[in-house]
Amino acid sequence: MKNKSSIYADISLLIVAIIWGSGFVVTKNTLSHITPFYLLVFRFMISFILMALVFFNKFKKAKLEDWKAGFLIGIFLFGGFATQTVGLNYTTAGKQAFITGSNVVMVPFIYWAISKKKPDIYETIAVFLCFTGIGILSLEGDIYNLRFGYGEFLTFICAILYAFHIATIGYYAKKHDPIILSIIQILVAGILSIIFALSFEPKPVEIAEEALISILYLAVFSTLIAFSVQNVAQKYTSSTHTAIILSMEAVFGGIMSLIFLKEPFTIKFAIGCMAILISILTTETKWKFLKRGTEKG
Repeated sequence: MKNKSSIYADISLLIVAIIWGSGFVVTKNTLSHITPFYLLVFRFMISFILMALVFFNKFKKAKLEDWKAGFLIGIFLFGGFATQTVGLNYTTAGKQAFITGSNVVMVPFIYWAISKKKPDIYETIAVFLCFTGIGILSLEGDIYNLRFGYGEFLTFICAILYAFHIATIGYYAKKHDPIILSIIQILVAGILSIIFALSFEPKPVEIAEEALISILYLAVFSTLIAFSVQNVAQKYTSSTHTAIILSMEAVFGGIMSLIFLKEPFTIKFAIGCMAILISILTTETKWKFLKRGTEKG
């Protein structure tokens, strides 16, 4: 059986997936009021300032090794957000969700290369099952129409960067203070967002009140709380578990879209959700309860 710390970590990651699922709806509405990179600037920098103030005593003790690890994680974090945002201008949301979801397949093998820890057969089955579920959820129409153009290429780069983000957190969180890593990675992502916003986008003249509320939600919940919880949780669970559980973001995002964006409920949605849930059950339990039932019988 899994120990309590690992169980609490996985539950915490599920909460992160719920927050990010709701963030999908919030972000979609906010982008009608502000350009993508400036949204990232406000999102990351507000989160950094709040987190640095709350955990100032920890942050001021950050060592050079903490900065090196946090800097690398922050680059992957920003790169994932940037390529996803730009790529969405050249492809559909459904195709992007499917390609981005491929990070769940990459994570265990990237972590294997970094830490030399090979994923077991249950984790391998789970990631491919999860990827199938994401595909069922995300793709619309004929799968053979999934051409690989500029938008798809950027989104595939995004998936690789997200996979490296999860894998590097899994590696460094066990050696460094997760809170310090969170603060540094958010700061790095914020600084890179400023550079790209000033370079490629016009300065926002004014921001609607509705957008301000959404930005605060994304900064506090989807960034500050979510990434802090992810960093701490990955100290006690594997990167593969993290990737699979966080893939529930697609499920919760779909549910939020049904509720708030009035999108239709379909059989395809139900099957996709079921596949992801089975993948989580596979990696969490390794079906030990079935073995116990057989032994009793």
